[in-house]
Amino acid sequence: MFLRTLIVLLSLAVLIGGLAYLKYTQIQAEMAMSSQPMPPSTVSAATVTAKPWLPRINAVGNVQAVQGVMVNNQVAGQVERILFDSGDQVRAGQALVQLDTEVDEANLVGLEASRTLARTQLNRNRKLLADRAVSRGDFDEISAKLEQATAAVQSSKALIEKKTIRAPFGGQLGIRQVNLGQYLAAGSEIVALEALDPVYVDYALPERNLAELHAGQPVEVTVAAYPGRVFPGAIQAVSPAVNRQTRNIQIRALLRNPERLLRPGMFAKIATLLPEKGQVLTLPRQAITFNTYGDSVFLILDGEGDQTGKLIVQRRQITTGAVRDQEVEVRGGLAAGDRVVSAGQVKLRNDAEVSIVPDDGSAAEVGPADTGGAAPGTTPDRTGQAGPATPAEQAE
Repeated sequence: MFLRTLIVLLSLAVLIGGLAYLKYTQIQAEMAMSSQPMPPSTVSAATVTAKPWLPRINAVGNVQAVQGVMVNNQVAGQVERILFDSGDQVRAGQALVQLDTEVDEANLVGLEASRTLARTQLNRNRKLLADRAVSRGDFDEISAKLEQATAAVQSSKALIEKKTIRAPFGGQLGIRQVNLGQYLAAGSEIVALEALDPVYVDYALPERNLAELHAGQPVEVTVAAYPGRVFPGAIQAVSPAVNRQTRNIQIRALLRNPERLLRPGMFAKIATLLPEKGQVLTLPRQAITFNTYGDSVFLILDGEGDQTGKLIVQRRQITTGAVRDQEVEVRGGLAAGDRVVSAGQVKLRNDAEVSIVPDDGSAAEVGPADTGGAAPGTTPDRTGQAGPATPAEQAE
């Protein structure tokens, strides 16, 4: 009995010892792993560059025709002929619609006969007046009748002329609104007419930009219909008054449109170009972290005290300026040639070791709240959130 108990106790001791040794080796392995340095974080880098800077003020507006009307008739009548097709290019004064003038022409014949009679009577009375055969009053009465007959003839001719509806200026016609034989009341819509070269672009800017605006200032316009294409123009007029409700000032730019690509009513993005600055420091927008306490970047530095070429990062507060496309002006905190992290900031801390790879998506994805990056059509605010782009973004 004693021997059996001893064997059981020895077996338990061996089992417990084995388990203890296994746990000890696991702990030692974990301690060895934790003592090893963390592998470098994979990031992409951007270099602070000095380049000429062309500031601009961004806004949105609408394309307007220099001249655009809905052609209509001044007098009532029935459509006798339609002399155009929808979409035609027409010249100023070209006939578009002919209304029926049969009754008016018949009236004109009678009025011309009355005028001829009045002229004959006047000539006869002029001879009789010289012989004192008629009174001066009779002669004056006949003279007045001739003038009335002449006016009636001119009025009838004008009425007939108004029944030929003509283009008031050259341009492109829209969709025809009338049909052959249709009776048109005065003022009926016939067809839209737009002059497409040149065109206006109307937009508004905050009153704080008023001192930077003047007639002749260049602008660049883009529209959704032609992505990537820039239409140059110039400011034609700046409103003399500021809107009391919006505190914006209205601006009209004039653009050449020989290909007639810009059409009235189009939504347009307008960049008003300001005088070019000298060499300024710039960085890509995604390299900057926008926060309430200030803007910052992760500056890439060589590791201290070794010859291995190790790279580490340090958070650096910077002062930013205007924005142009995806570039930001750097006014302080960095020097030309400095390298900063442009992708992968979310996983970094001060003195973290990094490995730089090309910016092809291999670096960690970075959200807008971490880098200040904004989707197209938005502007990062000072809290790092991407808000909708305002009609007049800060000068770029």
